Amino acid sequence: MAMNIVCLDLEGVLVPEIWIAFSKATGIPELMKTTRDEPDYDKLMKYRIAILKEHGLGLKEIQDTIATIDPMPGAKEFLDELRSITQTIIISDTFTQFAAPLMKKLGYPTIFCNTLEVAENGEITGFKMRCEQSKLTTVKALQSIGFETIASGDSHNDLGMIQASKAGFLFKSTDQIKADYPQIPAFETYDELMAAIKSAL
Repeated sequence: MAMNIVCLDLEGVLVPEIWIAFSKATGIPELMKTTRDEPDYDKLMKYRIAILKEHGLGLKEIQDTIATIDPMPGAKEFLDELRSITQTIIISDTFTQFAAPLMKKLGYPTIFCNTLEVAENGEITGFKMRCEQSKLTTVKALQSIGFETIASGDSHNDLGMIQASKAGFLFKSTDQIKADYPQIPAFETYDELMAAIKSAL
């Protein structure tokens, strides 16, 4: 009997993109850019931090926006059902300071993510990645301790864990990513994704 573990991305899969919501809330269009647009996460985060600094915005302002974000319709029910049949971990390049209120709304699933460096005045000064290529590295680590992984996500930074897993799926991804990776099954609804995961278990 294989020991399976499902690895899911967070933003764009279970909750809306935090930075897009914050961009809309602040009216700063430069913050619209996400990992769907910029594959280099380090570059993307440095760009974001520079824009926040320029506008005098810090952690509190982002957390105020996050407090207004709800999981995507059906996400909690999907996650509840998935967790009732197999181990599930959310692997995200977001930060603990962003994820905590969203985890509450999702029923406290396990999440592996990164950490922001925040000054006493609330300014975001930097960030600490848990490890290099965090999603792929985490999936490989789980495999090294006897798990078979099934992965799903929507962005460039999910492709590594999707391709390294025994089964992997794109979910609510972009037309460009779907066109570039036609070999990866792509789904738009939780029912489709659930059926695909169940058939891979």
